[in-house]
Amino acid sequence: MWEDYSKDYIRNNRASGISIRIAAFISALFLSLLCCLSYNDWNYEVESAVLGEGDRQDTSQSLLMFFALAVLLAVSVSLILIIHNSFAVSMNARIHQFGIFSSIGATPGQIRTCLLQEAATLSLVPILIGSFTGIAVSFGLIKLVNVLAEDVAGRHEAVFAYHPLVFVITILASVLTVFISAWLPAKSLSRLTPIEAIRNTGELQLKRSKESRILKLLFGAEGELAGNALTAQKKALRTSALSLTLSFLGFTAMLCFFTLSEISTNHTYFERYQNAWDVMATVKDAEIENFAYGNTIHDLDHTDSVIYQFAEARCIVPEDSVSDEVKSLGGLSAIAGNAVSAADGSYMVKAPVVIMDDSSFSKYCEQTGAAAARFGSVILNRIWDSRNSNFRYKEYIPFLSESLDSITLKNITDSSASAKVPVLGYTKDPPVLREEYDNYALVQFISLSTWQQIRGTIGNEEADISIRVLSETDRSLTELNVIEAKLANILGRKYTFEMENRVQERIDNDAMLKGYKIVIGAVCVLLALIGIANVFSNTLGFIRQRKREFARYMSIGMTPAGMRKMFGIEALAIAGRPVLITLPLTLLLIWFMTSASYLDPMEFWSAAPIIPVVLFISAIFGFVALAYYLGGRQILKCNLVEALQSDNTI
Repeated sequence: MWEDYSKDYIRNNRASGISIRIAAFISALFLSLLCCLSYNDWNYEVESAVLGEGDRQDTSQSLLMFFALAVLLAVSVSLILIIHNSFAVSMNARIHQFGIFSSIGATPGQIRTCLLQEAATLSLVPILIGSFTGIAVSFGLIKLVNVLAEDVAGRHEAVFAYHPLVFVITILASVLTVFISAWLPAKSLSRLTPIEAIRNTGELQLKRSKESRILKLLFGAEGELAGNALTAQKKALRTSALSLTLSFLGFTAMLCFFTLSEISTNHTYFERYQNAWDVMATVKDAEIENFAYGNTIHDLDHTDSVIYQFAEARCIVPEDSVSDEVKSLGGLSAIAGNAVSAADGSYMVKAPVVIMDDSSFSKYCEQTGAAAARFGSVILNRIWDSRNSNFRYKEYIPFLSESLDSITLKNITDSSASAKVPVLGYTKDPPVLREEYDNYALVQFISLSTWQQIRGTIGNEEADISIRVLSETDRSLTELNVIEAKLANILGRKYTFEMENRVQERIDNDAMLKGYKIVIGAVCVLLALIGIANVFSNTLGFIRQRKREFARYMSIGMTPAGMRKMFGIEALAIAGRPVLITLPLTLLLIWFMTSASYLDPMEFWSAAPIIPVVLFISAIFGFVALAYYLGGRQILKCNLVEALQSDNTI
């Protein structure tokens, strides 16, 4: 009897069945995608360890697995909260019928079992299709990541992998998610007494009258009626409201964040160092005084090269040697704070040393107008005016008054060890290197010959040396690859090194950002699909209830045009509410991020992702309007007078 009833109901209420199938499909797709990507991420880590990318302990892989399981559980709970409404919509529309069954002897357990059997029948095929679709999407995403990151240095290609256990976990998680989503409303429905169920016509009812002032003001009587209908459907539409709001918020926040990130990266890296380097080599565990290939690198055709190494030191600066600009701002301590220490009428200041090969240092002296000498230092005479500028748009003032003829450098670990170095000149412009210098340090640029004389006293040089190469002709990727290959051929004879290519770095950065956008955008689209599916479910599943509602409206003079207007207002409110909620939050987020990063707001708005946001909003409005168009067309095609007399669904 129950089997015949369920088959008849499913056959005659296809709209309701479609909404449940969509919910089950999306749930399985989401879970399959998550399981498959997590497994491939874990497998990639294992492959990396086997290929020798460091000694990756099993503990890190175990943590990754536990994290994936935790995310799987969280996503399952979230999906239950989101999609259980699709089952509730279908089940609650039949309260009156189940009340009749209960009055003739059907037990709550039989009713609950009937509903769960229907859910299983409707969900089984969508779960399987969703699971296989998730596998296909995962395969496509991994292929896409490989394409986007194919030129990333030091990365091995990800190979798609799958295990039967992953499929078992996916199916189990999907079945449990759908079962719990169906069991929650089935349990509530089975608890109703026969009298409560029979009295329930399944029609939407307002618990209390609530005037929709804004809709009434904008659209008149139809707006007020639409507002009442939306209030009555508030619980049923909770899934769509939450999903659409989260998807739109996530989509806009993601685009704004990546736009700000790109602007910031351009400011601090690509645009800032556009003309400072083309190819960079970091030579591991090497000393600049023993580097054997300096002349060979300088002889590379159509290139300008600098070989340099850093060392740490400190120096003592007398108070009267500080510039007038610094004094006018309250002194060195007021500007630099804890970065300097004052004692006995002088300051102890960090003095990082940049050791350049002799030929490069000689060229730098010519550029700055410093005296050419084999022994001495060129001082970067500037300090960040943190009082009158921010880190995004720094302004500098002179550090020293340029009265010192020599500077005493001290060993950072042994204050008694010091070396007096002549000052060859002062400059506000550092050499053309891809380097960031301490805001409150007195940077020293010295030649290799100078370093050879003071190394035994100062020491504390870094373990690696750097080689900066600029192309003097074509700066295309092809030309830089040629330079990189030549440089690698020279260094590979003796040294271990890492190589960077400016154009390739930009390509890699853009590829990674594009990959992040695709993955996060896909999640936002899935959330939007859940919300849209709920709108279709609610619109097409409540045909009988809306028939009764509109039959009463027609009996008091509402025309079909007024009914269409009312449907349009409801669609506008459902799609527009997430936008109205999200846009202020997005604007607040943009204000916070631009303020925190000291970025000019107009710079963001000139690159703002307006077109993608508008397209996303338009898609949401379009699908919601389509759902109401299809539902409204079915209602208007029916005999609305019979709807007040009949208890049958269509």
